[in-house]
Amino acid sequence: MNGRRTSPVVPLAEVPPIDTSEYRPVVLVVDDESAIADTLTEILCRSGYATMTAYDGTDALETALLTPPELLITDVILPGMSGIELAITIKRIFPDCKILLFSGQAATSDLLANAKSAGHQFTLLQKPIHPRELLTRVQAALKPRMAAVAG
Repeated sequence: MNGRRTSPVVPLAEVPPIDTSEYRPVVLVVDDESAIADTLTEILCRSGYATMTAYDGTDALETALLTPPELLITDVILPGMSGIELAITIKRIFPDCKILLFSGQAATSDLLANAKSAGHQFTLLQKPIHPRELLTRVQAALKPRMAAVAG
């Protein structure tokens, strides 16, 4: 066994249908495991979000500079730049961008504690995450922004 947890497979039929409203919040998904990043991107896209995908922090930053995200969802452990370093950089460049971190590793608690002591507060989601839970968290993070656009 390689030490990785296997996530349960959730059929796409369980993912809520596409939201047909004109406003589509931009979400940047970052994970070095392409299957995870691509799956999260597909779930969000099918649920009405405009999505972008990156597989490391450097590519994510370049992508964000071209199209500023309203929400960054990133794995904490990435090659090179960590997800927390990415989140801090994105927040510095785009202060209104919401951040959701996710990880399946217990070692991330030290990284989060260091970020918190430096004045950064991030929400951490645990892998694996069910699509409904993911969408609930994304909707909650973007709620103030979506209300402002609707109003």
